[in-house]
Amino acid sequence: MAEATGKIKIQYFRSKIATPVKHKLVVKGLGFTRLNQIVEREDTPSIRGMIAVIPHLVRVVE
Repeated sequence: MAEATGKIKIQYFRSKIATPVKHKLVVKGLGFTRLNQIVEREDTPSIRGMIAVIPHLVRVVE
């Protein structure tokens, strides 16, 4: 159903503390402010690319 609406839900589930600065900026760019937060974003190639950079910190929620 997420594909039909063009939205994607992403969960921030692992801390960014010991990660490179670029990864921290990607987490912030996706709009995360707290651990275990779930945000809904447009399903665009740029958002998919951001998720591909930090797959060890975020997961796509069905």
